[in-house]
Amino acid sequence: MAASAAMERLRYLLVLLSLLHGTDSFYVPGVAPINFHRNDPVEIKAVKLTSSRTQLPYEYYSLPFCQPTKITYKAENLGEVLRGDRIVNTPFQVSMSVEKKCEVLCNFPNKPVTLTVEQSKLIAERIREDYYVHLIADNLPVATRLEFYSNREEEEKKKEKDVQFEHGYRLGFMDGNKFYLHNHLSFILYYHREDVEENQEPTYRVVRFEVIPQSIKLEDLKADEKGMCTLPEATGSAPQEIDPSKENQMLFTYSVHWEESDIKWASRWDTYLTMSDVQIHWFSIINSVVVVFFLSGILSMIIIRTLRKDIANYNKEDDIEDTMEESGWKLVHGDVFRPPQYPMILSSLLGSGIQLFCMILIVIFVAMLGMLSPSSRGALMTTACFLFMFMGVFGGFFAGRLYRTLKGHRWKKGAFCTATLYPGVVFGICFVLNCFIWGKHSSGAVPFPTMVALLCMWFGISLPLVYLGYYFGFRKQPYDNPVRTNQIPRQIPEQRWYMNKFVGILMAGILPFGAMFIELFFIFSAIWENQFYYLFGFLFLVFIILVVSCSQISIVMVYFQLCAEDYRWWWRTFLVSGGSAFYVLIYAIFYFVNKLDIVEFIPSLLYFGYTALMVLSFWLLTGTIGFYAAYMFVRKIYAAVKID
Repeated sequence: MAASAAMERLRYLLVLLSLLHGTDSFYVPGVAPINFHRNDPVEIKAVKLTSSRTQLPYEYYSLPFCQPTKITYKAENLGEVLRGDRIVNTPFQVSMSVEKKCEVLCNFPNKPVTLTVEQSKLIAERIREDYYVHLIADNLPVATRLEFYSNREEEEKKKEKDVQFEHGYRLGFMDGNKFYLHNHLSFILYYHREDVEENQEPTYRVVRFEVIPQSIKLEDLKADEKGMCTLPEATGSAPQEIDPSKENQMLFTYSVHWEESDIKWASRWDTYLTMSDVQIHWFSIINSVVVVFFLSGILSMIIIRTLRKDIANYNKEDDIEDTMEESGWKLVHGDVFRPPQYPMILSSLLGSGIQLFCMILIVIFVAMLGMLSPSSRGALMTTACFLFMFMGVFGGFFAGRLYRTLKGHRWKKGAFCTATLYPGVVFGICFVLNCFIWGKHSSGAVPFPTMVALLCMWFGISLPLVYLGYYFGFRKQPYDNPVRTNQIPRQIPEQRWYMNKFVGILMAGILPFGAMFIELFFIFSAIWENQFYYLFGFLFLVFIILVVSCSQISIVMVYFQLCAEDYRWWWRTFLVSGGSAFYVLIYAIFYFVNKLDIVEFIPSLLYFGYTALMVLSFWLLTGTIGFYAAYMFVRKIYAAVKID
């Protein structure tokens, strides 16, 4: 796997750095391996409860699970808090390479746990909502093994099964109108024995963490005074029912089994990150590359040949009168660089688009190199947040220079607009959604101190950097436009129906969306169905294809518009080149209807609220790419013709 190879390279780099600096060790959180000796404790921690039906994560102890003597929460980074992770210790006692057949979890060895009516109702509701429990051991997430036969011939079916892993384990299951809780967990941990010298004690590293959840009735679990229990035979056991209308008694038990594995520590995430659809990925990438390059060739050939012909005709000095009678893009040379309406808002939106572009490019590139390991929980989101703040200096610079080019004068107001317009919309929507999440007591709700910290980052880091960039951008010479602008605007002829801006948005959005919609499916699955996404190599290629396709479409659309003698291209190019965001919205609605099983109001509100933010961000990103491509194209072609 590319991810494992990148992590291996990163480990070698860390070792090299430690040797160069003469230190004993060099650790990066989530990257440095932990060596265990036999009987060393392996801590099992809980992360959260999740469900793709509600999109609302909950803390582990929001349900009446067995608790340790002292509950200790791990200090979380910004990304973990925003994801709803609340990592906490559990009472599971697991030691390296030590087997446990069956042990009672709670403090009382053979005294069953009594659930009140309210607790029973809550567990039944969570089972109905299809919640999964997420645990970690040595920072590895627990997975449930799923074995099934693929569509093979009968003889091959007998030989092997396909294996996939489900993240976490199901809290319970329903049979008819009855609810059953998984109260026994069989942990299967795989370790890799490290090479050591002969006289040294062997060391082990955890490389996989699986669980087999079982529902076993209280009467079938025979527990003694020491807390040991005996599991019934699979054929004769009845599941543990949870009746939401009365109190329920049960035992929480667990067993531990260790197996040696050939998987090395650097490759231990491959099991979780392996996707069965890699061939589909390659097919979609190749398909997108072929389509984009084929279209690039055709568009380049048509536009270059047409432009050469246009420029040659316009530059014939002896045919000036004939040329002036023709229609074409040269006729609007006196108006093509006329400042548009609302130049401050346009430059502010483009500044935010530059911020997003720089942030996304760096995040995807760094993740592609394997530096944002999935074992560093929340690292991706934390990096994205901080990068967006720091990229404000570039957003401000480009916005300030464009604002001056568009004859703007109020640079302080323009800088404030750039720093607050897009982030203010994002913060406002997230705050409203957060109020609903708070009402459901979900761990996905951003705590008040974290919200204050985000506001401090916004006004303490991003705002000053945007002002700094805007100041230098506004002081810099404006973009050098190759032709002068007439004082009196030229009359725009009546446009054909296909030159309507809404038709342009529909036409321009198809190609960029077609180049990336397969990847969009995997991104949506990772966000809304709690899947891991780590195919950043594919994502980087898709991002490059998206940039190329947006640029091409934008150039074609602005060329057609100028040939129709419509010089109002500033806003139109920005809107039209962001047209693929409209298709992303349509796809999000299709995904919601066909792929997700959400029926309640608040989960639906969360889905469409966050989708609106994604669509807005995507529109800003693609609109900015298309705008700057079109602007460079317009300046280039008008610099190539002789203007009287």
